[in-house]
Amino acid sequence: MATKVQRIMTQPINLIFRFLQSKARIQIWLFEQKDLRIEGRIIGFDEYMNLVLDEAEEVSIKKKTRKALGLQDFAERGQHYPDDEFVWESSAEHLHEGRHS
Repeated sequence: MATKVQRIMTQPINLIFRFLQSKARIQIWLFEQKDLRIEGRIIGFDEYMNLVLDEAEEVSIKKKTRKALGLQDFAERGQHYPDDEFVWESSAEHLHEGRHS
């Protein structure tokens, strides 16, 4: 007789907290810009799931380039992409979060 494995849904905020605790390097997929990703380690977040990343890099899939990002880069990006949807991906687990109309 086969054993049935029960799956439990993980809340997005709990998964982000696990990534923070484990210091896992994550990759953020920008919904509107499929060829651009942000990589880094979560060092902080708030109840709205705004992330603070350490060692953040902008990764261009098309150009196959990486660019180190600083605070100024993120401040400018936030002004241009306030309604983007994001996909957080780790080698172990996946988390999808976004705003849907």
